[in-house]
Amino acid sequence: MFQQILTHYALDPEKYSVQPFGSGLINHTWKVSMASGQDCYILQQINSAVFKHPFDIALNMASLGSYLQQHYPDYLFAGPLPTAAGDYLYVDDQHRFYRLFPFVAQSHSIDQVLTAEQAFEAARQFARFTHLLSGFDTRLLKITIPQFHDLSLRYLQFTTALTNGNPQRIQDAAELIDYLQQQQHLVQTYEHIKKDPGFRLRVIHHDTKISNVLFDDQHNGLCVIDLDTVMPGYFISDVGDMMRTYLSPVTEEEKNVQLITIRDDFFAAIARGYIEELRTELTETEKQHFVYAGQFMIYMQALRFLTDHLNNDVYYGARYEGHNFVRAQNQAVLLQQYNAKSTLFNQIISTI
Repeated sequence: MFQQILTHYALDPEKYSVQPFGSGLINHTWKVSMASGQDCYILQQINSAVFKHPFDIALNMASLGSYLQQHYPDYLFAGPLPTAAGDYLYVDDQHRFYRLFPFVAQSHSIDQVLTAEQAFEAARQFARFTHLLSGFDTRLLKITIPQFHDLSLRYLQFTTALTNGNPQRIQDAAELIDYLQQQQHLVQTYEHIKKDPGFRLRVIHHDTKISNVLFDDQHNGLCVIDLDTVMPGYFISDVGDMMRTYLSPVTEEEKNVQLITIRDDFFAAIARGYIEELRTELTETEKQHFVYAGQFMIYMQALRFLTDHLNNDVYYGARYEGHNFVRAQNQAVLLQQYNAKSTLFNQIISTI
């Protein structure tokens, strides 16, 4: 398999080794290296079950790369390389989609945010990406995952599961269901945002986990990577995803909810990194909804996990009985902890 792929990229398969790389859960990723270690690439197979139209991703990357090369040639854009035929995707005879990226030397990624400085650098890089593309026409971007961060849709799917889902699971989850229903006002705020001229559709990454930032050896952010989910969107998607995944020292998999806490200095770091980079772009209305961004994303993920649990784990699957219920409860506790600090967080935003 790899021999044929490398040949299409004009690489001699005899000179390269291919090893699994990274911790991504969606696409399969490998590092392609020469024995000397001086010539390296990243090979990736696109998960076409998640991304139904891989050529749309390729078109997005080509459009973004062309814009950045023209306007900001010094920006490190981690886009794919062309094949020998000039294509940005290679499709094998089993209709599997591959692309090859340059390996950025003297760079690294991390899987867990351990310091406020890392949170600051990540927020700055995601904001910088959006800032540099502020002049890009978002209508040129293809939608790679329709309604990906549509909170209204996720709430509708939740209410549908309450009607059609597993009756025993619905009964057992009554307390959590009640709590999430009480937070429906967050959906109403989202509906208002979609109609508010104070919110701009921007080029948004939509997957701001820390592993999608490259750092240099001095721990400074270099650029953002994994651009498959780049689509038109609202800033609350990127900021909210950082809040959801950076603020607590434990992940959504943690069963012991006593370990779920909010690190105030991490919130301040995210806010400062993002707002300082996008200060000339964010409207006053958007800045006033900065804290809402965290509520938006945490709540949406709680809904999605519980919906899947009530639907017998058909979307995320489950490694053990009640896995998605644990995840949903984890996110609900995170939302409670976050809401309890909303006044403090708004005070922090007012000082930036």
